[in-house]
Amino acid sequence: MSREGKVAYLSQNSMARRTRSSRAWHFVLSGVRREVDSRAVALATGARGWGYDSDGQHSDSDSEPEFSSLSPSIPSAIPVTGESYCNCENQSEAPYCSSLHALHRVKDCQCGEEDEYFDWVWDDLNKSTATLLTCDNRKVNFHMEYSCGTAAIRGNKELADGQHFWEIKMTSPVYGTDMMVGIGTSDVNLDKYRHTFCSLLGKDEDSWGLSYTGLLHHKGDKTNFSSRFGQGSIIGVHLDTWHGTLTFFKNRKCIGVAATKLQNKKFYPMVCSTAAKSSMKVIRSCASCTSLQYLCCYRLRQLLPDYVDTLEVLPLPPGLKQVLHNKLGWVLSMNYSTLKPSSSSSGSDSDSSCGSDAEACQRKRCRRT
Repeated sequence: MSREGKVAYLSQNSMARRTRSSRAWHFVLSGVRREVDSRAVALATGARGWGYDSDGQHSDSDSEPEFSSLSPSIPSAIPVTGESYCNCENQSEAPYCSSLHALHRVKDCQCGEEDEYFDWVWDDLNKSTATLLTCDNRKVNFHMEYSCGTAAIRGNKELADGQHFWEIKMTSPVYGTDMMVGIGTSDVNLDKYRHTFCSLLGKDEDSWGLSYTGLLHHKGDKTNFSSRFGQGSIIGVHLDTWHGTLTFFKNRKCIGVAATKLQNKKFYPMVCSTAAKSSMKVIRSCASCTSLQYLCCYRLRQLLPDYVDTLEVLPLPPGLKQVLHNKLGWVLSMNYSTLKPSSSSSGSDSDSSCGSDAEACQRKRCRRT
């Protein structure tokens, strides 16, 4: 190759390297600008100096669009605070830290975890790949290092005929595209959206899901249902297969009836999350048949709603109190006074009243039997 040819060749290589280098710097600078913009949004929302690592949720490019008309805008990187069941310092207010992962090293609060027997736990054979079970399969940990989609899991027992009540405690910061509690049939594909950020529960007709944003999801539709929940919140679920109703509770106060006409269907308890290093824990799972004993305890609880435990004020022998506590203590301690009216759209299965329609349904079915 002549001297002129070598000079031309080296000149072309130099220009190519300069072009690639400029592209790389442009990519880096655009990432810095996006990070600065996200921090500006966090500061505008009143966050107390939160800093976030880059190994959380990589992107929300596949996420579902937010509906501002349905729910207040919640920044996906800002964990929800102030919605805890207890007043523990690490639950009620987010401490300042330089990294979101520091919160996951805080020791879990044990408030509200009185039960020792559990009717079901999480199923190690029916879960997404991005999950890890601990605490005797009662605690599910999602996306242990980083999140690239949606992970879900279901309980290890089908909820057959009768009464089923369980409580899920949020044991980590609650943030991201969605973290949900709900039910679904065996047809729900728990690993379908492992590479997509979405609200998995309620995307089809086989599942119902309550989002941490307060939206109720079913058949792809979203309905305003409750206030949001965050770390330390306890979400209760009551599935009444006899009357065909699904009722949600927040911090042991009724939110509302989310669905009706669920008779003759087989469901599993389910949860899902898109948030990196998030976790949820089963702190109660109970079941009983729909007997006259259950209906009487349910009615007693409605007549004496102001007491923490109805058994405390009933003039019953100690032995009978103990039997009722062991078998139906969850019924006699449920709070059916509505926490906050939900604004359900017309044609929805949800209902803002926990007591009125459910009680009318109870009376109607009792007369028939």
